[in-house]
Amino acid sequence: MSTTPRVVVIGAGIVGANVADELTERGWTDVTVLDQGPLPLTGGSTSHAPGLVFQTNASRTMSAFASYTVEKFLALGSVLGGGDGAWCFNQVGGLEVATTAERLADLHRKQGWATARGIPAEVVDVDECVRRHPLIDPERILGGLHTPTDGLAKAARAVTALMRRAEARGAVFRGSTRVTGISRYGGRVTGVQTDHGEVPADVVVSCAGFWGQAIGDMVGMRVPLLPLAHQYVFTGQVPELVGLGDEASEARLPILRHQDQDLYYREHNDRIGIGSYAHRPMPVSLHELPEVDDVSEARQPSMLPFTEDDFAAQWEQSRLLLPSLRDTKIDTGFNGIFSFTPDGGPLIGESTDVAGFWIAEAVWVTHSAGVARSVAQLLIDGRSEIDLHGCSVHRFEEFQTADDYVSATAQQNFVEIYDIVHPLQPRLAPRDLRVSPFHARQSELGAVFLESHGWERPHWYEANAPLVADLPPEWAPVARDPWSGMFDSPIVAAEAWRTRTAVAMYDMTPLTRIEVSGAGALAFLDRLTTGKMDKSVGAVTYTLALDEAGGIRSDLTVARLGPELFQVGANGPLDVHHLQTAAAVEDDVVVRDITGGTCCVGVWGPLARDLVQPLTSTDLSHEGLKYFRCVRGQIAGVPVIAMRLSYVGELGWEIYTTAEYGQRLWDVLWRAGQPLGVVAAGRAAFNSLRLEKGYRSWGTDMTSEHDPYEAGVDFAVRPRTKGDFVGRAALEGRSAPTRSLTCLTIDDGRSVVVGHEPVLVDGVPAGYVTSAAFGHTIGRPVAYAWLPAGLEVGTSVSIEYFGQPVRATVAAEPLVDPEMARIRR
Repeated sequence: MSTTPRVVVIGAGIVGANVADELTERGWTDVTVLDQGPLPLTGGSTSHAPGLVFQTNASRTMSAFASYTVEKFLALGSVLGGGDGAWCFNQVGGLEVATTAERLADLHRKQGWATARGIPAEVVDVDECVRRHPLIDPERILGGLHTPTDGLAKAARAVTALMRRAEARGAVFRGSTRVTGISRYGGRVTGVQTDHGEVPADVVVSCAGFWGQAIGDMVGMRVPLLPLAHQYVFTGQVPELVGLGDEASEARLPILRHQDQDLYYREHNDRIGIGSYAHRPMPVSLHELPEVDDVSEARQPSMLPFTEDDFAAQWEQSRLLLPSLRDTKIDTGFNGIFSFTPDGGPLIGESTDVAGFWIAEAVWVTHSAGVARSVAQLLIDGRSEIDLHGCSVHRFEEFQTADDYVSATAQQNFVEIYDIVHPLQPRLAPRDLRVSPFHARQSELGAVFLESHGWERPHWYEANAPLVADLPPEWAPVARDPWSGMFDSPIVAAEAWRTRTAVAMYDMTPLTRIEVSGAGALAFLDRLTTGKMDKSVGAVTYTLALDEAGGIRSDLTVARLGPELFQVGANGPLDVHHLQTAAAVEDDVVVRDITGGTCCVGVWGPLARDLVQPLTSTDLSHEGLKYFRCVRGQIAGVPVIAMRLSYVGELGWEIYTTAEYGQRLWDVLWRAGQPLGVVAAGRAAFNSLRLEKGYRSWGTDMTSEHDPYEAGVDFAVRPRTKGDFVGRAALEGRSAPTRSLTCLTIDDGRSVVVGHEPVLVDGVPAGYVTSAAFGHTIGRPVAYAWLPAGLEVGTSVSIEYFGQPVRATVAAEPLVDPEMARIRR
């Protein structure tokens, strides 16, 4: 008998088959894979997927998934006996063409992503594009991005190979078996109910694709995905393709993407397959899908009838780019169903309420093997070697899993899938979902709002525009290039200036706040964090939450408000889920997300005490409330908690109150600050100031892939003053990292990079940028980057920005006030 857990995988498509393969490779052999369709062609998205695998992505995680998929699929052919007729991945390369100057510039940006991740890619001229893909009209393009290691996955054949390998290790695949329910007992899965009886299970992994919502509903788990139809057509015979190669290989030319028209192309021997994202979004209801008993390549429940009118304009665009198509016509077409999510990422994770029920949904062929490897690592090792914070199903707030929100945002993601999207570009809809109690006052001040997790967040305030003329010469903002300046304004310099020289008010309400209480709260937080929690009431501690391997799963600010009461400043829903899940097995700990019922104003600057002290009887002197201490009190009758800490590196406090007092708190602070020149300041100034102080942003500068020593936050690890904590054993003896988060300043004093750009040391790619901004205090741009450890201050490096080198220098950090004198006044 097997000694490993009994695992049931729901869905035998490319994801489910990969999960079975990855689990059995690691020794978990009691694996059963169920699918409602026949094997191996089940009729899901995998069965009709065109199989394009392109590795370059805005997300490092998604690039890593795709690169592993390439690596794995290249070797799968041997499972089927090798030879041209058994290939699972045809590495024909990829070519993205540009027909506009904006797209060509974006291809240079993508080349930078690829370089930073070790993916070979080159922006090539028109002649090289045509040499690689002779069907292209050279008059229509300006250039292209060639990635030689991209290619075509033969998805159905790959499933066959994965099944064969997993079965050889003990896995069982059962087709034509419909899942009807999930059995549970004591809050855990115990089996999967089917129309052929129940299959016992200790772990269930739903890889059901666009049926994932229905499977999630069986355990009451919201799976925020939307099935959408996507058009794909086959042309008739293209004379120029006849005889180019043998039929078994199917394709010789690189996969082609014409993103200016939301189109992609691949060969099918002497025909061309064309996929389009240019049509209207077409949501699909599972209840309206046809029953297909005789699944074949041409008949599948995931293939809906082709709507010809939706493709008319794209056919004309295709004939312009590829003149050879003018001598042929559309042979057949279909509207194939794929899964889309609110932010375009996959959904990975375990149910909050039902232990042992996992999902791996909204995963395309491109990323399938990489996702499956991470799922197997999560199940067996407890962590993924690749950071998954952008893929976790728990990354969403509750409102983001509502049907209306999922539908609106998933459709927008479909529309924008090939668009050039700036990292700061906010959603157009839905908006005004979450606003702080200060929103009305911010609007009166001309706040320019961006959106994050549904929150309206001021980026800067138009009311501060007159201050730009008053800026001293050394604070004058420099002209920005169009990309980095897209969501920037000279006003940001004025807000940073007032923060450093007078006083400013920042809305900190959108930051997640968690209340941890109960007799076991102290021990609970002490075990889950790296800092010493057993401090006096009023202590505030910056600390880390690590995973078992010592990776940084989050950074937290913990305030002890009472002997059994703590407030935790966190990074988002993942932290709420982590703490609530950990507390679920505790009898004397209660964890509550209190974000929505509270609010916070950050009051910072050298005149902050002059503003706040006259409004309260609480002693806010340096001696009365030291740095990293907090106190309860009242400000003009408003009950508050004042925490003396600063993410911008200036004297001041985070001042908290409950939501009903929020507008009054803002108003009394605003009125009191007028004689002092107070300004409302936004996130753009905030980010600039925090980088000048070297403060890290979790999820951007550091993730679970990094440990505290590498990230430069080892000061938050206190092994000598506390007992055991999660990750402690993994960190023991680890203090000499091979890489480190490094501060850079830009030599020319004006070039502002954005993030993800490759950094070259001695002309060789050595790392990548995480965060960047113009440092208004120091008068030059700042960037942080992961680079080899040990680079000396003054070392010259080069950042590749849109294909052009930007010289930078390793700098000592922090760049502003290294003695911390400004904060400790």
